[in-house]
Amino acid sequence: MMTIRLIACIGMVIGCFLILHITPIEFTDNIYTALTSKPKRIKDEINEATKRRKPSFLRREVMDIQNILRITGRSNRFSMVCACSLLLFAVGASIAILLNNPFLVPVMAVGFMFLPFWYIRLTQSSYKKNIAAELETALSIITTSYVRNEDIMTAVEENIHYLQPPVNSVLGEFLSRVRHINPDIESALRDMKYKIENEVFREWCDAIAACQTDRTLKSTLIPIVAKLSDTRIVNGELENLITEPRKEFIIMQVFVLGNIPLMRLLNPDWYDTLMHSTLGHIILAIIAAVIFISTAIVIKLTQPLEYKR
Repeated sequence: MMTIRLIACIGMVIGCFLILHITPIEFTDNIYTALTSKPKRIKDEINEATKRRKPSFLRREVMDIQNILRITGRSNRFSMVCACSLLLFAVGASIAILLNNPFLVPVMAVGFMFLPFWYIRLTQSSYKKNIAAELETALSIITTSYVRNEDIMTAVEENIHYLQPPVNSVLGEFLSRVRHINPDIESALRDMKYKIENEVFREWCDAIAACQTDRTLKSTLIPIVAKLSDTRIVNGELENLITEPRKEFIIMQVFVLGNIPLMRLLNPDWYDTLMHSTLGHIILAIIAAVIFISTAIVIKLTQPLEYKR
């Protein structure tokens, strides 16, 4: 009976979309735009700007995902991420309803809703590692050429063909701007440093800009580039340290979830109590909440380290 009601509810929702001529993407865009909109009162805006009052947890998450997608050049996928999040929200709630567990409905719905956000955070880690590795190569060879010829334009032109995206595209834009738009190299360097989200790259751009007026400062470039190597080494050691704890965490989650169907084989009475009693419903909801919260914490704690000035 519950399955029939759930199917009827899904049909009603689909019918509403068809009658109102609203696409799921438009619907989710409106919802998440409302969540990320700034406070309407000036007092609330001032409190947020001065960090006296933090935005809501959901709003912070959505804003972080928007920033990650912007950094990784995937801003156009935000609507798709929001649509997947809303769809998984409905899927999580539906699973809990089919299990006839009212306590599990909000937990599963909210937990499933954040799955796309956690996936984006994981892809951000991989993206930042790749960017740092490419920057280490690019800045090293460009710095070596610049120290030799003291001309940043020549140094970039000599090595840009050996670089990979997105570093080569950023440096290509720098060359085109200086050649065809504005010959002010210092201004081009100041604008270029914000096109890649990396503190060492920004510091390197500032140092190169300073070298345009004082060539003796070029001795500071090699220590700046070395920070990328130091960060890579530290991240490699950190990855080795957290590999085993992460593996143990995944194994423990598999054991916790696997014990539920295993209990049905070993002790049907316990399984019946867990799945069909009020106390069992509460225990399942607590277990699900702990799994989702611990997963979010593990993802946050296992992010790669970044150099900060």
